[in-house]
Amino acid sequence: MPKKILIIEGHPDSSPQRFDHALAESYLAGARDAGHDVRKVDIATLEFPWLKSGQDFYKGKPPQVIAEQQELFLWADHVVIIYPLWLGAMPALLKAYLEQVLRPGFAFAEAKGRSLPKGLLPGRSVRIFVTMGMPALFYTLVYRAHSLKSLERNILGFVGFKPIRATVIGNIEGVSAKRRKAILAEAAALGARAV
Repeated sequence: MPKKILIIEGHPDSSPQRFDHALAESYLAGARDAGHDVRKVDIATLEFPWLKSGQDFYKGKPPQVIAEQQELFLWADHVVIIYPLWLGAMPALLKAYLEQVLRPGFAFAEAKGRSLPKGLLPGRSVRIFVTMGMPALFYTLVYRAHSLKSLERNILGFVGFKPIRATVIGNIEGVSAKRRKAILAEAAALGARAV
């Protein structure tokens, strides 16, 4: 059954030479070839203000560009987030984007009394692609993929996304052309299956 897929290209540099761009295009091509409806957002090209206070996060009105992004999240059955690991975490621009889009009242209902906040975006799955210079196994075993787990649990899972799947791609600068081709083929296959 065809799905509605939203691809968030989270690299702050929209240059086509970035491998994250090739990943997004491969996933998109695989999904479209399989009959899925796909929309893509390149956050490097979006102009939006960064949140600078809790008051703005909780009570401020999202700017038009963010309201449009929220509509895309509501439209999607499946979200794909692609980003490079910078200083052990997602780039600041992607974090600023998620902070703006996943606001209270849209992504989660504020807690009342002793109850926990309730996620308002259930029924949507996520695939995360993280590229990095270090070996993927090192990031997973030594650093325990702490920033990826935080994104999965504290952001996406918190607002209701499930299931959340991740692909970690290490040694990206030193990867051979053959291995890059295989990674892109895998991304296209995941896109075709919308997982």
